[in-house]
Amino acid sequence: MTIFIIRRLVQSVILLWIVSIIAFLAVYLIGNPVDLIANDMSTPAEREAAMRTLGLDRPLYVQYLTFVGRAVHLDFGTSFMSSLPVSQLIFQRLPATVELTIFSFLISLLGLPLGVFAGLYPKSRLAKFIMSSSILCFSLPSFWIGLMAIMVFSVYLGWLPSTGRGETVSLFGVSFALTWSGLRHLVLPGVVLALFNLALLIRMARNNMLEVISTDFVRFARAKGVSERRVIWVHAMRNIMIPIITIQGAELAQLLTGALVVEQIFGYPGIGRLAIEAINTLDRPVLVAYMMLTVSIFVLVNLIVDILYGIVDPRIRLGGAHD
Repeated sequence: MTIFIIRRLVQSVILLWIVSIIAFLAVYLIGNPVDLIANDMSTPAEREAAMRTLGLDRPLYVQYLTFVGRAVHLDFGTSFMSSLPVSQLIFQRLPATVELTIFSFLISLLGLPLGVFAGLYPKSRLAKFIMSSSILCFSLPSFWIGLMAIMVFSVYLGWLPSTGRGETVSLFGVSFALTWSGLRHLVLPGVVLALFNLALLIRMARNNMLEVISTDFVRFARAKGVSERRVIWVHAMRNIMIPIITIQGAELAQLLTGALVVEQIFGYPGIGRLAIEAINTLDRPVLVAYMMLTVSIFVLVNLIVDILYGIVDPRIRLGGAHD
């Protein structure tokens, strides 16, 4: 296990280095932020002064080495637009995205018992309704669902707010939406963000359960007189959880880093919306920092998922000669 973790950490560092190069070059190619900062009446001397102020007059490799040197110390430079440290901007927005992700992920976990039920009783009306609903959640894009949710629950019914984060409380210097207003603002974006993963989990759990309950070891357990509850919740569930953990680990990272559309629709002040604002203003330091953060999250989540394999099923070897 230790050798495996060390190996994965080394691979992760190499991956982050490669991504930093790609991200830096990609952001460099999309445009010049001075074109947005300077107005049409700016003289060449004023534009050149703006370039020097932002550090864009130096060779590209020097800009990259400067960025890497700072990034090692978690310093991603200063935002071109707000003149604030990028780390500060991300730290201010990250709690909102984290709480939205956790709320959405917890909702999506309802798909596990729903999918298991649909797999155990595939011909029941409730199972057919569950599967039909999951197809809708797969088919409809999140931006359309979000707009319809705002129209129904905010405009027509007036039950829930449509934008913002609501009132927050500060704990250990970090703001959390642990108020009634904050929780009400969390419902619509959280549910909309969760629907795709909810549908995915339903279908995975159903298909895996249908496959597992028809295997020989389940028939053998039943023939031995093992109770149906133990057959399902111990023997069958252990086998269906391996692929589910794999997908859910990736989906958790996807929720955390892929809330761009939902945060934009609902005006939720998370890092996804910060990235959209940075794209619109060509704020290079913010964009590169966001890309590095998303990749780091995926790498960390995948490492945790691999470790969980061994906890769920000890037969899976994470270290040793066969790695």
